Amino acid sequence: MFYVVFELLFWLVVVALPVWIWLDAVAALLAALAYLVVHILIQDWKFTRFQNWLNSTYLQANPPWSGAWLDVATRIQRQFLLAENSTKLHERRLQDFLLAIQASPNGVILLDDEARIDWCNVTAASHLGLDVKKDRLQHIVHLVRDPVFTRYFAQENHPSEVLIDGRSAAVSSLRKLSVQLHKYGDGRLLLLSRDVTEVVKAEAMRRDFVANVSHEIRTPLTVLGGFVETLQSVPLDAEETQKYLQLMSVQSDRMQSLVADLLILSQLEVSQSPNGQDLVNLPDLVDQVMSEANALTTLLAEQQNGNQHALVFDKVPLLCVKGSQKELFSALSNLVSNAIRYTPLGGLVHLTFSQREDQLTISVKDTGPGIPSEHLPRLTERFYRIDQSRSRETGGTGLGLAITKHVMQRHGGELQIQSELGKGSTFNLIFPASRISNQIATPDLQTSA
Repeated sequence: MFYVVFELLFWLVVVALPVWIWLDAVAALLAALAYLVVHILIQDWKFTRFQNWLNSTYLQANPPWSGAWLDVATRIQRQFLLAENSTKLHERRLQDFLLAIQASPNGVILLDDEARIDWCNVTAASHLGLDVKKDRLQHIVHLVRDPVFTRYFAQENHPSEVLIDGRSAAVSSLRKLSVQLHKYGDGRLLLLSRDVTEVVKAEAMRRDFVANVSHEIRTPLTVLGGFVETLQSVPLDAEETQKYLQLMSVQSDRMQSLVADLLILSQLEVSQSPNGQDLVNLPDLVDQVMSEANALTTLLAEQQNGNQHALVFDKVPLLCVKGSQKELFSALSNLVSNAIRYTPLGGLVHLTFSQREDQLTISVKDTGPGIPSEHLPRLTERFYRIDQSRSRETGGTGLGLAITKHVMQRHGGELQIQSELGKGSTFNLIFPASRISNQIATPDLQTSA
């Protein structure tokens, strides 16, 4: 500004002084006024040009000016670029922040001061069945129509989270959500959602497990306590005493089997999976299972005064399975013993083998009563029983299939169950090709059982 004033005064002097010297003061004054008018018109034109330049969408990088106007334009351009870069930086940070929230496994919803949806990520939309675009600016209570959430939202403070039902495609896959509201800004709310379906299931399984274990142990303990009380208070002859002691022995064996299976499950869950270096000779493994199966069917036939089961074991492939012999024996033995226990005396238990390029399948088929289809998905749960009384009679602990499933998972395989009422059941142990070896294991290579 000082430069412009100085320039104006300088040229006034340059124009007016010679006229004053050559003519007179009035002429000098007229010349100065004429110059001032011309100067004002020129500056107005420059100002208009400068104003148009400012109003343009993009400021010209190098305006063809000189003097103070170029200096002002350059400074404005610099400030404009700084502001533009700062805006782009903030926008980029905001986008990165929103992308990070989008990638979060938890749902995030931003609510305005009237509890309307201002923004939400895809996870929250999936949890609560929202449409990211259509539901924007809708009141959250109008969209999340859960009585628990409505009561929770109406509270003055929200110090803890609550559980509500999430949106699911089917009733069988109903999700449980943990949601919590947090205040921020000027009356705004942050709604966080978290899928806790598996946590709720795990907690339910833990409660069921504790209840089932307590029940399974309490039953034989009650029987043992009753027998002990009888022996202590009632005079019995030798034959009756022996009968009671035999019944007590049965209950004791039942508790020992239960504890043993629980220990096996615990070890399977905390220990490392078997490596692929140990080779288990499949024919030897099947021989051990066959020996145990023959002993079991003989015992059941004697106890129930009936015919033994027909045990048919197909020819065993000369293969080795990479893994733990103890675990594999437990898995296969559980399937065969279950088939014998749940198949009526005189029925058939058939062990078959099927090998393809990508897998080996060991199948245990029986001619038992079969299993209703609604029970098949839960058979491998701990203590899950289709018929409680029938399971008690067979002496099972309810953990055999759970153990088998864990063993197969640790060996990279899977347990498949097929059954039809009145036509028996088939239990398949499927091993991937990576767990099968054509090398015949010698005693030195086998893992001790």
